[in-house]
Amino acid sequence: MTSPTDESDKEKMRSVSVDLNNDASLLIDIPDALCERDKVKFTVHTKTTLSSFQKPDFSVPRQHEDFIWLHDTLVETEDYAGLIIPPAPPKPDFESPREKMHKLGEGEATMTKEEYTKMKQELEAEYLAVFKKTVQVHEIFLQRLSSHPILSKDRNFQIFLEYDQDLSVRRKNAKEMFGGFFKNMVKSADEVLISGIKEVDDFFEQEKTFLLDYYSKIKDSTAKAEKMTRTHKNIADDYIHISATLNSLSAEDSTANKKHLEKLSDLFEKLRKVEGRVASDQELKLTELLRYYMRDIQAAKDLLYRRARALVDYENSNKALDKARLKSKDIPQAEEHQRQCLQKFDRLSESGKKELTGFKGRRVVAFRKNLIEMAELEIKHAKNNVTLLQGCIDLLKSN
Repeated sequence: MTSPTDESDKEKMRSVSVDLNNDASLLIDIPDALCERDKVKFTVHTKTTLSSFQKPDFSVPRQHEDFIWLHDTLVETEDYAGLIIPPAPPKPDFESPREKMHKLGEGEATMTKEEYTKMKQELEAEYLAVFKKTVQVHEIFLQRLSSHPILSKDRNFQIFLEYDQDLSVRRKNAKEMFGGFFKNMVKSADEVLISGIKEVDDFFEQEKTFLLDYYSKIKDSTAKAEKMTRTHKNIADDYIHISATLNSLSAEDSTANKKHLEKLSDLFEKLRKVEGRVASDQELKLTELLRYYMRDIQAAKDLLYRRARALVDYENSNKALDKARLKSKDIPQAEEHQRQCLQKFDRLSESGKKELTGFKGRRVVAFRKNLIEMAELEIKHAKNNVTLLQGCIDLLKSN
């Protein structure tokens, strides 16, 4: 399935505001994509005035693994240790709508034709929404990079955007996956050890305390938002069954109640559409925002970890220098090592302050924008519900 999207469509689907402030010299978007089973092929379009690129306007095909490769190369680049690396887009997951579609097919015999058609339309709309969100989170990742003053100049990023052939990025094999798992275990153990190190800068101590608490709250809010969205979707599904049942009753009724049943059936069909929009808007404006910032907060925590690791290395270099002086052996090497450790720690501290300050501003703007938009949509949908109910009551009274 392909999904070319125009600007108005993309604006409606924009669930995560990341305050990109795009520089017109490098603009990136994903105008369309192709879904094949578990794979999505994205068309990455770039428009630029930068002389480092060969053309001012070009497009390349990319897959999810290519995005992960780009993210991993940035994380592993030593020069970027003091930066918040934008979180990698999650793997495309269409399993839930596919499973629902399969169950719907199995239960077709127990439904009326009208019920089945409406349920199928709902699931197709859900699948399309998942597809669009998948495209969007991949686009946001690239736009975060293009708007960053340092990461936008990365050579691998330019290759990703410009190389018009398959990047031939393979999936990680079992050995590499185990290596990554082991590395994460070492990092977790390392974080426990580092947590006992006394922080030398109040700014970073406060940021660490805040991010740990904030991550926990965002995680809890995400779970509650997902539950709320599911509830609204379930209500919309229930309205389908109620509307179909009332419609069936009206077809068999030849009394004066027939028109009343038809009006009620029509009411629940309209309420179903409104409820579906409520669920969709909450998913886009709140749930997706919370999911994104869970990943972004983790990226900020990773920056704090890398700086804390540099602080530990600097303190260890001081101890090594003291031992060298005590033994009057290898003093120049120990002094050079200490100088390098201090230089790295100062560099990470300086860039880390800028990144974390920018992260706070970006986060506040994003939540303010999305919450205002969601509140306006909630009011709009509530008014629609009231109008529908009042209109139905008036019709029933007049009859």
